[in-house]
Amino acid sequence: MPDRGRIHALLLIFALCAATPGGAEITNGIPGPRAAELEHMVIQDCGSCHGLTMKGGLGSPLTKEAVEGADPGALASIILDGVPGTAMPPWRPLLTENEAFWIAEYLLKGETEK
Repeated sequence: MPDRGRIHALLLIFALCAATPGGAEITNGIPGPRAAELEHMVIQDCGSCHGLTMKGGLGSPLTKEAVEGADPGALASIILDGVPGTAMPPWRPLLTENEAFWIAEYLLKGETEK
């Protein structure tokens, strides 16, 4: 489970994102600045369990090959609701469904392997 400090930081990020000017670039319904924050979150927060190279650790690998063929909706559901009985926490309190789909697509495209 994320600690209080991380929750407060993410809530601050959400507040700042909500104040993004209307002309900001939007990718898949996510404003460019928020997409950058989500990318950072994947690398730092997801990477803390899944490995900074996404090749696995406490959590399973999230490389392009590991998630290849996965349904984006199923990945988004795992991101939002976690996996009971494992270390995978639910991120629904901190992410919208659209943001979880953005992360799922990001993983499926192999964006973490730059």
